[in-house]
Amino acid sequence: MKQSHPIAVLDSGLGGLTVVKALQRVLPAEDLIYFGDTAHLPYGNKSSAVVCAFVRQIVGFLRQMDPKHVVIACNTATALALPTIAAEFPELSISGVIEPGARAAVAAAGAQRLPAIGVIATEATVRSKAYERAILQRRSMARVLLRPTPLLAPMIEEGRTSDDPLVETALRQYLNSMVLRKVNVLVLGCTHYPLVKRAISKVVGPTVRLIDSAEQCAQDVARRLARKGLLRMPVRSPDDTGPLEDMPATGRLRTFVTDDPDRFAAMAARFLEMEIERPTLVKPNGEPDSSAPMVLRAAG
Repeated sequence: MKQSHPIAVLDSGLGGLTVVKALQRVLPAEDLIYFGDTAHLPYGNKSSAVVCAFVRQIVGFLRQMDPKHVVIACNTATALALPTIAAEFPELSISGVIEPGARAAVAAAGAQRLPAIGVIATEATVRSKAYERAILQRRSMARVLLRPTPLLAPMIEEGRTSDDPLVETALRQYLNSMVLRKVNVLVLGCTHYPLVKRAISKVVGPTVRLIDSAEQCAQDVARRLARKGLLRMPVRSPDDTGPLEDMPATGRLRTFVTDDPDRFAAMAARFLEMEIERPTLVKPNGEPDSSAPMVLRAAG
């Protein structure tokens, strides 16, 4: 691998763009490739076998572009598919969003004797208990509170924001039990959720530390590439919040989707706060099953 090779990011749809935005802020010189599996979203209500099949197909497609690192920027796909996919593609450097989020949550809990660490995520991520395992491996004396929040990602995909009363109503319904149990740290265990962080903070209160899994993932990628000498310069420090335009180099973003590129482009502008090039549409040769590999092909 070379420093000039791109970083590839994949997700079931739009949520992983929060990881892209974080990577652009931390590593502004890097070229990024984003793959949104918009034909099959959401992943949060699918089985492990189906999610693995989708991710296997996408990683096989991305491998053709010689990425120096692949980010599974979907908490559900990380929970259900990362170990399998990493084993099947040993030549690729692959990471997810759960380990960085769990590590940051434990650090945020500080020296409290028995902190309450909450996780909100899709039903599949919660069911996998991947966050619970990752947190308890680092902090065995902790209360881990898991809560599926299945309505949030679809509402965000619809364009609803922190100011939307439906978003606040859903959050109060989902988070009331965590507030009553005095949660100390709350992990946003879906990459969509940073877009409604303000509403989440309003519901849980200012004393609860929110862990943005997208931001933690970007920092983790930067550390991994630095260890291998694969970073393109410059690199922005985590504390630098100045405009991206102030950095002397900006990498290119290319996007690929499996359905409705025009809608994706319009929604991506909201997630990234910038216009993007029109996504390339790719189509799967058949639907996934546990016995047959799939190949993505250019549409047209």
